[in-house]
Amino acid sequence: MGTTRVADAVDSGMQPSEWRVYTVAEITREIRFHLEPRFTALWIEGEISNCKRHTSGHLYFSLKDAEAQISCVMWKGRNQGLLFRPEDGMKVLAFGNVTVYERQGKYQLDVAALRPSGMGELQLAFEALKRKLADEGLFDPDRKKPIPAFPETVGIVTSSTGAALHDIVSIASRRFPSVQLILRPVKVQGDGAAEDIAQAVREFNVFNRVDVLIVGRGGGSLEDLWAFNEEAVARAVAASRIPVVSAVGHEIDFSICDFTADLRAPTPSAAAELVVPDRSELAQTLGHWKNRLVRLQRERIRLYAERLRSFDRSYAYRRPADRIREKRLELDDLRHRSDLRLENRMQAWKALQNRFHEKLLTLNPRAVLARGYSITTRLRDGKTVTGSDELAEGEGIRIRFSRGSAEGRVESTAAE
Repeated sequence: MGTTRVADAVDSGMQPSEWRVYTVAEITREIRFHLEPRFTALWIEGEISNCKRHTSGHLYFSLKDAEAQISCVMWKGRNQGLLFRPEDGMKVLAFGNVTVYERQGKYQLDVAALRPSGMGELQLAFEALKRKLADEGLFDPDRKKPIPAFPETVGIVTSSTGAALHDIVSIASRRFPSVQLILRPVKVQGDGAAEDIAQAVREFNVFNRVDVLIVGRGGGSLEDLWAFNEEAVARAVAASRIPVVSAVGHEIDFSICDFTADLRAPTPSAAAELVVPDRSELAQTLGHWKNRLVRLQRERIRLYAERLRSFDRSYAYRRPADRIREKRLELDDLRHRSDLRLENRMQAWKALQNRFHEKLLTLNPRAVLARGYSITTRLRDGKTVTGSDELAEGEGIRIRFSRGSAEGRVESTAAE
């Protein structure tokens, strides 16, 4: 019925009996029937207001602009996947269908997806979690643990197939071959990656036989690196009793893990260089101090000799021949003791260097393998086997020799 017809009907004195009379429910259903099919799959941009989360988990809010507003609802099953917290005043894009709520005779937007307008959803989630953890003090410098200067064992949390692991192993082997590397392979992106990384950090703390941890992966997009921006990973790294070096992505990439770790490395390769000392540099340092010690001893001898010559030339010592002879004897004795002390010191330094060299050779796992030993690991988890009771018949194993490796299956086991 148009506006003109309504006016004509009123003027003519037409009675309700001459018209169809609707109940409230009937007219509301009619409106719903005509409205809902027409407004489906809509994107609406607006500012959030009156945002409330019901105890049921459903999210109720309004979208408004300068001229109007629309009520919105986002059910619990949909809003649980949001990576940001909707708040009043936030400008968003909402996707959904217009529905009619018959009980109150209101129309509303049934929201299926919600996106921040302007800043991306992941970036907004990153900033929100960063503020939250910073307010809790998880980024404070006072919390940072020092990285050991000479670690004997390094734990690695990364993918077993990524380039990051190859770079870390290659650099560590070159810099200090005797350093032991222990890998806990994890997923570094996709569903479950964050929980896997956090669990790996906790497992290393229970294991408690590594001096430092390297946690990270190679470069990628923000989405690829997102597992290292999850709260679970941040809290596991912050709670670690073992010092953690975060090595996520490239130099320009920053993650929440970087802020909670004890040290951030710009790349996995840089992490290996920061954690593992360079054996050749250590040898050069020892050589430098050895040469400096020799120079200092020689300089001291020269100064003492010059002082004695000065005394010998002085008037007071020129005439008493016996005093001169006495001082010459003292000089000879001093030179002899200095030479002896220098020789002993040099021998001590040489013995110390030999002990270091022997220790390096002893700690080298390849030296053990070269004597005919081998290392057996289980194929299913890469764990080193130390006894037959850790293996089951038919289980796959990998045997590493001094040169190469072999894989096979257990035929039978026997206890000693």
